[in-house]
Amino acid sequence: MIPRTAITLGVLAGGRGQRLGGSDKAWVMHRGRFLLQNTLSAFPGTWAARLVSARTPDPRFEKLGVQPVFDRRADFAGPLAALEALAAACTTPWLLTAPVDLHRLPEELPEALRASAAREGVVVKDASGLQPLLALWRAPALLAAATALLDAGESAAHRVVGRLDMARLDISPKLLGNLNTPDDLQEPDSA
Repeated sequence: MIPRTAITLGVLAGGRGQRLGGSDKAWVMHRGRFLLQNTLSAFPGTWAARLVSARTPDPRFEKLGVQPVFDRRADFAGPLAALEALAAACTTPWLLTAPVDLHRLPEELPEALRASAAREGVVVKDASGLQPLLALWRAPALLAAATALLDAGESAAHRVVGRLDMARLDISPKLLGNLNTPDDLQEPDSA
């Protein structure tokens, strides 16, 4: 199992939030807390570092004990650019990534990812399919693959998984889902 001291936690929170009226998802409230707080609490324990791919600087990041990183691309290039930025800022061999709008995370998932990593990582597959933003990556491999794809004009995050030798952690029939719309945020079972 990969030790936590070799893993940086990276939360993807730099999206446009278009389905939430342009809101910065890191600071959207859900069940009395910010989405970023909910995501961080889904990955308890000590990690070598905690990063967040962010839209803009905000003093609240420091209060939550996370270091913001920003896309290295001038134009918005989606989650693939966020993966590139997180991998570039990562100083450990491994990077565990999760989207800030994750709906349901099984409690055992962080440990299962640590135990399941192949040569270049492991990615989660749920009942809806591959979840390329919820993965444990060998950071240098992710950086090289994401940069090459972005330089070639790609922006889809799932493409980077196909370039790397990664295991699949299948948690089907569980369905993770995302909190993307105001209706999603109102669901009573969205803990």
